Amino acid sequence: MNLNLTEDQQLIRDAARSFLEKQCPPAHVRAMETDQKGYAPERWKAMADLGWMGLAFPEELGGVGSGFIELCVLIEEHGRFRLPGPFFSTVVLCGMAVARFGSQKQKPQFLPAIASGERILAYAESEANATWEAPGIEMAAIAEGTHYILEGTKRFVPYAAAADTLLVAARTGGRGEKGITLFLVDAASPGIACEPLQTIAADHQYQVTFQGVRVPKTRVLGKVGKGWPIVEAIRQWGAAAKCAEMVGGAERVLEMTVEYAKVREQFGRPIGSFQAVQHHCANMAVDVLGARFIAYEAIWRLSEGLDAAAEASMAKAWVSDAYQRVCGLGHQVHGAIGFTREHDLQLYSRSAKAAELSFGDGDYHRERVAQWLAL
Repeated sequence: MNLNLTEDQQLIRDAARSFLEKQCPPAHVRAMETDQKGYAPERWKAMADLGWMGLAFPEELGGVGSGFIELCVLIEEHGRFRLPGPFFSTVVLCGMAVARFGSQKQKPQFLPAIASGERILAYAESEANATWEAPGIEMAAIAEGTHYILEGTKRFVPYAAAADTLLVAARTGGRGEKGITLFLVDAASPGIACEPLQTIAADHQYQVTFQGVRVPKTRVLGKVGKGWPIVEAIRQWGAAAKCAEMVGGAERVLEMTVEYAKVREQFGRPIGSFQAVQHHCANMAVDVLGARFIAYEAIWRLSEGLDAAAEASMAKAWVSDAYQRVCGLGHQVHGAIGFTREHDLQLYSRSAKAAELSFGDGDYHRERVAQWLAL
């Protein structure tokens, strides 16, 4: 594993940073928190024109033909600037699932439209039981002729109100890991209702209710009753990419804190000259560096098609905690000003808490690693 960026990856990072510095300032992030859509369509189109949405898709399907590492390099910059919008759900969670598990008819139907920015997707898995175990998927999908009928409620569905298609995990029968099926559901189907949820990150999560929603059998992703491996793959992509996003955010918090320590004066000298503050910044830097290494180990394994279940869990557990520590120490150095709504630091600390819980928190993933180690 080589953690140095290739020339192409450096170009992706530099181009993304240049674009987001202009197009995604903190004022835009704040505005999108209260915006009904939660993203700016003109910026979404500009991102598609840059090839971001199709970065990891094959060229013959409208993509750029890069890989998962390149996608995560891009997402790290998204985390640095707190980019709002449905990119993560559309591309990482749903787009990659279609690219890997979609049929020969589904891939050309969805991937070129995702790559061009014409189609937005949202992934719907979590339910009221709030468990990451297979039995937690309880939503019923009942076969009826050429369709399935979906009945149930999904929670914490990102940007569901903006989505054209919902990728829904439901149960067509069986228990546990058996009988889970994924469906590509038209978001405009009768019987679908979206209710916004108030979250700490103001990241446009929704509760989506399905009442008698009819889905053609041709919209099954993968095989009927064999959807659990797809759910696991989506979680691994999501956890690894979320780690990249958190690394970008943590690095920006470190930069903000060091900049503040240089200019904030107390007792006639910059607070950065005090050893206690220097220790805080050094500990933050160690966490950022360690988070990047463990995150990209999991990302690399996924990009190479290797088993990365343990690495993804180790990365998610470590990076989630590291991002919390970085934000906590950042607040220690900034003092009261960092907690105000007017300061940018709180944008990252709120995002860090939401990211910690996404795809399982540290305790969940440490338990998974312990099980693999037979502890």
